[in-house]
Parts: sequence; structure tokens; C-alpha cells
Amino acid sequence: MKKVTLLLLFTLCLMHFNASAQEKYGNTLNLGVGIGGYSGYYSYVGQTIPVFQINYEIDVTNNFTLAPFIGFYSYTKRYNWDNKNFPDRYYTYSETVIPVGVKGSYYFDSLLGANDKWDFYLAGSLGFAIVKSSWDRDYYGDKDYYRRGSALYLDLHIGTEYHFNNTLGVFLDLSTGVSKVGIAFHL
Repeated sequence: MKKVTLLLLFTLCLMHFNASAQEKYGNTLNLGVGIGGYSGYYSYVGQTIPVFQINYEIDVTNNFTLAPFIGFYSYTKRYNWDNKNFPDRYYTYSETVIPVGVKGSYYFDSLLGANDKWDFYLAGSLGFAIVKSSWDRDYYGDKDYYRRGSALYLDLHIGTEYHFNNTLGVFLDLSTGVSKVGIAFHL
């Protein structure tokens, strides 16, 4: 009797996870916006800046997607050159950064017993950031000092999405870089 009960429980659990695992997360276009500048990858900026990102999720296996992404932010800041030869000289520094890479997400909906309106995930992003820096003509210092060129981009995420219907949802993505809110279009 004990074996039959265990077999029945195992079969019911397997059926539950198989039924839940059939949900597809891919074929989703995610458009997000966040505020960066004081933490994570963007901490060197020292001011708040809007950060935009777009990705497209593709189903890989049950509960796992890969999403190629591209992001964008740009800022300009005026600095005092702080040079004893030019004590009152200011210069302007501008930077545009375009992170490009892939985000891998694992969905825990079946494990958490979430209904069809909610998705919960852990994710990691890996890529590189294309950085373009420029100084105005009043800067006579080392222009290579701040130049980073293309830098490794690494970010960890935890997030959730609420589905309004089968084609539209909103998401919150908390990350080690810039946390974002956005709209998800399920195609």
C-alpha cells in the first residue's frame, strides 16, 4: 500500500509539473526603462539617468529562455578641471553606452504554483558595452583616463510579469545593474 501511495503521489506531482511546464515564455518582446546612475554598472555616473533596454525572448527548454538584448543610455556632465594652472576652468564630458548581449531567464511559475496571470524568474545577462566618450575642447587632461572602450557587461536579475491578457503584460525586473519596469508583448 505504501508503494502504491508513493507511486500515485509521484505520478500526480509529475503530471502537475508537466502541465505547468507547457507554458511558453518565448516569442516575447520586452521594452523596459529604468533609472541608473548610483549603483551597479552605472555607479560611476554619479547622477540619475534614464536607461532603456529591449530584448526578445526565445524558448530554449521548459521554463528557460534566452533573450538577445540591446540597451542605451547617454549623459553629459560639466566638471571643474581642478588643475592648479587653470583653477577656474570647466570642461564637459559626454558618454553614450550601448550594452549588447544575451539574457538567460529561468521561470519558477510551476515551482511556486503561480497562476497564468503571473510569471516569476531569475536571470543573468552577459554581453559587452559599447562606450563612446568625448570631452569638449577646454579639457587638456588625459583623455584616455576615463576611456573604457568595450567593457564586459554582467548583470543578475529577479523579476515578475503580470499578464493583462495573452498578448500584453507589464514587468518589474530588479537587477544588480539598473532595475526596470516595462511592457511585454507576447507574439
